[in-house]
This record gives sequence, C-alpha cells and structure tokens, in this order.
Amino acid sequence: MPTTLQIGAVFPQTEIGADPVAIREYAEAVEAMNFSHILAYDHVLGADTASRPGWSGPYTSETLFHEVFTLFGYLAALTRRVELVTGVVILPQRQTALVAKQAAEVDVLSGGRFRLGIGVGWNPVEYEGLNEDFHTRGARSAEQIEVLKALFTRPVVTYQGQWHHIVAAGINPLPVRRPIPIWLGGHADQTLRRTARLGDGWLPQLPPGDEARELVTRLREYTRAAGRPESAVGIEARLTLARTPEAGWARYAEAWHDLGATHLTINTMGAGHTTVQAHLDALRQAKDTLGV
Repeated sequence: MPTTLQIGAVFPQTEIGADPVAIREYAEAVEAMNFSHILAYDHVLGADTASRPGWSGPYTSETLFHEVFTLFGYLAALTRRVELVTGVVILPQRQTALVAKQAAEVDVLSGGRFRLGIGVGWNPVEYEGLNEDFHTRGARSAEQIEVLKALFTRPVVTYQGQWHHIVAAGINPLPVRRPIPIWLGGHADQTLRRTARLGDGWLPQLPPGDEARELVTRLREYTRAAGRPESAVGIEARLTLARTPEAGWARYAEAWHDLGATHLTINTMGAGHTTVQAHLDALRQAKDTLGV
C-alpha cells in the first residue's frame, strides 16, 4: 500500500446512533489508531416516504444524521490530531455567511484541523424545507466558494454578486487556516471545472477504473487551463468495505494512488455492523490489510 496516501475514516452517520458517549469513544479510538482524518456525511432533512410512492433516494426521514458542524465542535474538544472533514456539506441549501461562521468556529476550536468538503446534493425536499432553490444550486455554489474564501481570509469583506451582497462586514474569529481548504464532491463536468478553478481537492465516489481515469484526466486538464499546477488539487477516494471484497482492498487503494489520489477514506457502513466496536474492528482490519 502506498505510504503517501492519507488514510481516513468515514464517521458512520447512519449507524452510530445518538449516544454522545458512543460518538466520543469512536472518535477517540479512530485517533488512537492514527487515522489522518474523520469524514462525515451531511443531510439536514429526510423525506417521509409515506406520501412519496416510488421514492428512490438513499436516505429518508428514518435515517439518522448528526448535524456536521455541531458534531465537529464536539469532536474538536475530544481529539488532538485528527483532521475533521465534511464529505460533503450541501452548500447551496445553506446561507453562505453562516457556513463561513460555523466552519471558522470549528477550525478555531480544533486548532486548524478542519477541511470543508462541499457538494450540491440531490434531494429537492431538503432545499424546499430550507427555502433555497434546488435548480440553481450548481451555479450558486461557485459564487459561494468565492464568498467563503473572502470571509475566511479578510476581517472585512465587500462582495457584490448575483446571489450575495455583503457590504463592509466580516466574521470574527477568523479561522486558523486562511483559507480553510475547500474540496468539492461530484462527477459532473461543471463540478470538475469548478474544482479545477476554485477548489483545493476533489472527492470522487466511484471505484478506480476507466471512468475514474477519464474524470481525473479532465480534472488535470481543467486545472492546468485555470493556470494552476496539478498538485494544487488533491483527490480523496473512498473505499466502502461492504462493496469490495477484502482481497481487493489493497489493489483498490493502489489503483487510486496510481490515478493521483492523495487521500483514501474507509467507509464501514452498509456491512451490518450494529455497534460502535464493530465499526472500529472493521477499521482496524482495513488498516491491517492495507498495511498502514
């Protein structure tokens, strides 16, 4: 297994339950096992399927999700080294200045250990409930990134855009990392272009192979066209243990490394684990198998 890959753990959002003690035990154990980061998924509202026959989304109102910024404020106090990563915050359904404030606070409380992964989401029910436009989410996200970077780095900001109007205002405290790294999730061509132009990294959710190679090639081309070195944009792959046989875990990691991945995050959900210890045992098994 390539030693240059940063290996993280996906916080088992939908399976960990609501016991704060269990969440603490998980975070402390992940850090003790020397994982480089903890990545958490995000959803605010889940749809009730009783009134939506034919619902095809992967999550519903019965799916448990901890709110990521509050969760990371809690984990910031419980950990000392592990990086805290959103993978991904659904940015366009949120107020940008409030996200900047929340992200900066997590970064301050963690001593500069926060990385902001963002995406545009797939669930119109959430957008409707949060009073945001589902149909303009992609275009708005590019402007949101610009606003976030300004608020992360300057004590006073004036910004006039299509969707944002800030006049001589700023957040305080500013984050430790200025700006907080912003990584983008998604496979659409416009997402790759936004990542190349504005992002610090890309969060793909597909296995290594021909499709992944083609997407990475395009990302690198767009990055160079934006006047940035290829190394300016990291790549964080995801290994879902339940979808890949153990015999293929090392090959999976090596293949993504060969495609240019800088990070690999291990997802233990979907394998039938019913306790925090079972998730931790699966992470330990993965580390042992990968030789890291």
